[in-house]
Amino acid sequence: MPLPQMPPAVASWTRSLISLFRKPQLTGLLRSVKRGSATSSTAMADVNIDELRAKFEAAGQGHVFAFFESLTSEEQAMLIAQLLAIDPDRVNRIHANAMAASHIDASATTIEPLPADVYLDAEHADAAQLAEFRAIGMQAIKDGKVGVLLMAGGQGTRLGSSEPKGCYDIGLPSGKSLFQLQAERLHKLQTLAGGVLPWYVMVSGPTRAATVAFFESHNFFGLDRKNVHFFAQGTLPALTDDGKIYLASKGVVAEAPDGNGGVYAALETAGILKHMKDNGVEYIHAYCVDNCLVKVADPVFLGFNIARGADVGAKTVHKVDPDEPVGVVCLRNGKYGVVEYSEIPKDVAEARKPDGALSLSSANIANHFYTRAFLERVKELEDQLQYHVAHKKIAHVDLTTGETIKPDKPNGVKMELFIFDVFPFCDKFAVFEGVRKDEFSPLKNKDGPDSPATSRRDILDQHRRFLAAAGATVEGDEGVEISPLVSYGGEGLETYKGKTLTGPMHLEPEPVAAAAAEEKKVVEEEAKVEA
Repeated sequence: MPLPQMPPAVASWTRSLISLFRKPQLTGLLRSVKRGSATSSTAMADVNIDELRAKFEAAGQGHVFAFFESLTSEEQAMLIAQLLAIDPDRVNRIHANAMAASHIDASATTIEPLPADVYLDAEHADAAQLAEFRAIGMQAIKDGKVGVLLMAGGQGTRLGSSEPKGCYDIGLPSGKSLFQLQAERLHKLQTLAGGVLPWYVMVSGPTRAATVAFFESHNFFGLDRKNVHFFAQGTLPALTDDGKIYLASKGVVAEAPDGNGGVYAALETAGILKHMKDNGVEYIHAYCVDNCLVKVADPVFLGFNIARGADVGAKTVHKVDPDEPVGVVCLRNGKYGVVEYSEIPKDVAEARKPDGALSLSSANIANHFYTRAFLERVKELEDQLQYHVAHKKIAHVDLTTGETIKPDKPNGVKMELFIFDVFPFCDKFAVFEGVRKDEFSPLKNKDGPDSPATSRRDILDQHRRFLAAAGATVEGDEGVEISPLVSYGGEGLETYKGKTLTGPMHLEPEPVAAAAAEEKKVVEEEAKVEA
């Protein structure tokens, strides 16, 4: 019997699960499900279902087998594969800790500014010191000690797109996507440093296939594909308020992504930490895909943290408006952490230093440094990490009737870990405050603030500054875009000194520009023929 057509969400889950877990038993079972019932049954024979059922029953989650006998062999195999990837005791622990943390009195939380000895304001730092940091970072890249971790699991739903957010074109003259801009910065930095930067791209179930296809269709943006590694963000079961696992259908557990902090567990389960160790990667730069200005593997930021001997570092930008909806890096109950803007009391958010600057001014932009040694230690901390509870409407199967219930109000919880939840556990923390106009322009909304229009404006304004510093003049309102393959951060533009450039225009290396012009010519000729 051929495998019934799977819903997109289930098919996506299957793909991501194969990548997440390297257990031969689980991978073989999932592959057998794709091939059909005969091989499914053979693979099922390798699984002790009684033991698995007993494990879930002992954890108070035996109801996940409520409809097992009524499922087809393929559906049984898919459910077993999913359950093999779930540790019900771990789920129970996470739920208990998260629910306990959700009832902590927020008024008992102390929030204080960062101590001066962990903090550097790059805008007012000594130029020679920054040059020294850059040299340290470039040497680490040359020596093959740096890896880049991209968190790219989100879709462009709020932008009106169903594609992964990294595929989004913000409207630059070149038409380049966020993925391409970041890949080309990485490419240029490899050339400048003379080293290789492995790129670890964390996707989610819904974005994995589309992300991989996008990279393949663009020939990995000129990068060596063997240095680009995709892995999937983890998931956790959706639960009732009292911690019981929901079934999305009779043979599928309801699951949800475990937050961007799930990257820590995913690095371990997907074998990424082992790959880093085997390839000599000691330092990791991590960032989110939706910042068009991100300096991928910024050598100054890397060198700053390496020189300080930091386990974890955070790059921030200056927060000037107490009402800006961004979290701040600070001391929370005496430990390093991030407090979301909604959690900061008004009087604390508005408090200012003698010079008029906000006391809590280090805006979190999800741009971090880690040593591999620290990431390897995170797995030991899970019972101490506080997952966050989100009360959601969760569609599920009624265990008595078997009917699908679609609630009109929240009926359960999904649990998430935030990437900054590990900050309190590091031994040495450092904060590097960059210049906002050169570091941070997030893409969150279709229109208005943090939109494609503001991202496009900010990157073209930056490139105007680069060209002006090189002695060039930019005319027109539509801007001149500089390919990252031409300049990573404003260097190497001396050839444009004394020239006047009129937008819209984008500057590419000569071979790339010639190829692009030829491609444009071919497209125009084909259009004429079709007309």
